[in-house]
Amino acid sequence: MSRQFGDKNYSMNVQKINWRGMKLLLAVMLSFPLLATPGTMIGASQVQAASVGKIIVNGNQRVEDETVLSYLQFVPGDRYDASKVDSSLKSLFATGLFSDVNISRKGRVVTIRVVENPIINKVVFEGNSEVDDATLVAEIQLKPRSVYTRARVRSDTRRVLNVYQRQGLFAANVEPKIIRINHNRVNLVFEVDEGSKTTVKNINFIGNRAFSDSQLQDIVTTSETGLFSFMSSSNIYDPDRLNLDRELLRQYYIKNGYADARVISAVADLAPDGQNFFITFTIDEGELYRFGNIDLETSLASLNPELLRNEITTFPGEIYNAGKIDKTTEAITLKTAEEGFAFAQVRPVVHRDPLARTIDINFVVEQGPRVYIERIDITGNTRTRDYVIRREFRLAEGDAYNRLLVKRAKDRLKGLGFLKKVTIKRSRGSAPDRVVLNVAVVEDSSGELGFSAGYSTSDGVIGDVSVTERNLMGRGQFLQLKVKGSFTGKGQIDLSFTEPRFLDQNLAAGFDIFHRIADLSSTLGYEKIETGGKLRLSMPLNDEVRLTTYYRFLRREITSVDFDINNNSLAADDIIDGDVTITSAVGYGLTYDTRNHFKKPTRGLFGSVAQEFAGVGGDKQYIRSYLEGRAYYPITEKITFASRAKAGHISGWGSKSLDSTDGFTSSADCVRGFEAGGFGPRTDNAGVYGNAVGTDAYACATAEIRFPFPFIPDNLGLSGAVFADAGMMFDPVLSSSTIIDDDTIRASVGVGLLWDSPMGPLRMDFAYALQEEKHDKTQLFSFGAQTKF
Repeated sequence: MSRQFGDKNYSMNVQKINWRGMKLLLAVMLSFPLLATPGTMIGASQVQAASVGKIIVNGNQRVEDETVLSYLQFVPGDRYDASKVDSSLKSLFATGLFSDVNISRKGRVVTIRVVENPIINKVVFEGNSEVDDATLVAEIQLKPRSVYTRARVRSDTRRVLNVYQRQGLFAANVEPKIIRINHNRVNLVFEVDEGSKTTVKNINFIGNRAFSDSQLQDIVTTSETGLFSFMSSSNIYDPDRLNLDRELLRQYYIKNGYADARVISAVADLAPDGQNFFITFTIDEGELYRFGNIDLETSLASLNPELLRNEITTFPGEIYNAGKIDKTTEAITLKTAEEGFAFAQVRPVVHRDPLARTIDINFVVEQGPRVYIERIDITGNTRTRDYVIRREFRLAEGDAYNRLLVKRAKDRLKGLGFLKKVTIKRSRGSAPDRVVLNVAVVEDSSGELGFSAGYSTSDGVIGDVSVTERNLMGRGQFLQLKVKGSFTGKGQIDLSFTEPRFLDQNLAAGFDIFHRIADLSSTLGYEKIETGGKLRLSMPLNDEVRLTTYYRFLRREITSVDFDINNNSLAADDIIDGDVTITSAVGYGLTYDTRNHFKKPTRGLFGSVAQEFAGVGGDKQYIRSYLEGRAYYPITEKITFASRAKAGHISGWGSKSLDSTDGFTSSADCVRGFEAGGFGPRTDNAGVYGNAVGTDAYACATAEIRFPFPFIPDNLGLSGAVFADAGMMFDPVLSSSTIIDDDTIRASVGVGLLWDSPMGPLRMDFAYALQEEKHDKTQLFSFGAQTKF
């Protein structure tokens, strides 16, 4: 029973459990369709909510809705994607039109909220005095009616600072500020604190043996700060100018025999006070080379090489000069073009012999690529006219392209003196055999105010002021007005004009107008007033020789003739107070110059010959001739031998005789130890010696050895000299019993002290007259100084 009871109970429990499970399973099965349907409805709702139904733009005042929408990466109907929203934000900010952008979504509506950047009403600079407003306005990019952005303001602030740094004002500070006005506009104000100019305190050279510091300082365009530096800007530190100086030094060395010369570094160190720079050029000179064998060969069968040999300007044994190689290459190139080989190119092949220190040059003429110049485009010349730049090219549009001639044109453009930077790049033309030359120039200041002051024992305090323009009205013409004067009564005003490419040829034409007042009472016994002018035309015959021709007109008035206590004239008998004469003359001059430095040469020759023919109308009829020669030879790297000889002669012709004003009188530098007009014929009134009388000829010569002082640094600019002079004045123009006719040779020896001082070059000479006459006027000491800027 019990078992059955138990089994029965068990069966009843199972049935209860199964019934409950069935009800649970049935409930789940009945509810599954209901669960599945809502799930499907939720997914569709989410897709619909994630798409963009409408886009609204808020906050824009000037910018149209369509403009804002054009920068979005999504449109209505697209799925709302976070990455596209982020890209849209970046695109809107990149326009620079907005200072803030926000994109939000509510349901299917996307709202673009923008805050527009203000419009600039005007741009103002405050505190600037060294740089004018026009220069700064031209430099910045933000202009009135442009959109203000902080990024552009930061960029323009850097631009203004760069302008000041180019002016040497490295301590300048610029702070931009805005003043908000109505209609979402602002006034932009740049507050400038210019600080003081950062100048070049000292220029040092390391490694230079062949040339002194003072010689190299004449080559570079940067100068040290001196007493009168306010008249020039060359003492202001400029990184671009420093790079130019580095190249000028290298070119100077390779043109003077140092083929391996390198400017290793050009370092500008700013002083701790931030006011001055110390510039140091480190130079590796290398060895001095000479030209070895010079040859020429051509691969063009129909071209006779003998026709080209006359164009060679380099000769064996001469000091190596890279400039002569370039000029010879150009000359051969032009000659081959004249012979009908327009695409020929000349390649100088260089072979060094380090042991013999010679360089062999073989000029190889070969066929070049057949490429034509389609166009020459010039940019950057805001003042200089296009034709001034184009005329320096020996090529024209349509000519055969020649790389060498383009390089030479670039060198000529740099040599004009008013272009700071020249870049010539070649680009492909409209066809494979056409090229376009893109010439980009940066103009430099072409006007300058010059001042010079000094003292000499003959003239006392002297000085001059000049105004010079090297690019008159952008035409490349030269104009100068100069005023000179001294406390001894001398004065002069000159106006000079030069057209460097007269008739578009390699001719320099110009004129000079002058007015002079000279007190010659201490030397010649009278004063004179001269007014006149000159028309001139000059041309280079080759690299070393230049020919000049001219016409000269002169009106001379003699005044204030001196008399002694017995009323005897102290001047020559033919000198008449108030006398006025007119001189009308033509002349020429021929110069030859191979010196290695235009101010302080240590090697080379200089020669000149000139003649003037008077009698083309006027009161004078004469032929005047001049001859001068100078030679410089380096005894050692530091010691130089210099010599000079010069002479002059005048002779009358026709019916008009010469007078004493036409003749020569001795100058103070002819034979040192004598005053100006201190030797030669002079008046003699009963034993009272008067003033010098003009002669028909003179000749003088000098020999000098220049050397540095031992144990004294080169950068101090001190050097010494020992010299010997000799000279003579020939017969007086006027023969008279009251004139002592003396044509004996005068001679002197002496020592000199030379100093390239901060005020300019100074020289003191102590000379002793070895040969003199009793009526001569000697001087033991002479001093001269002059400062140029």
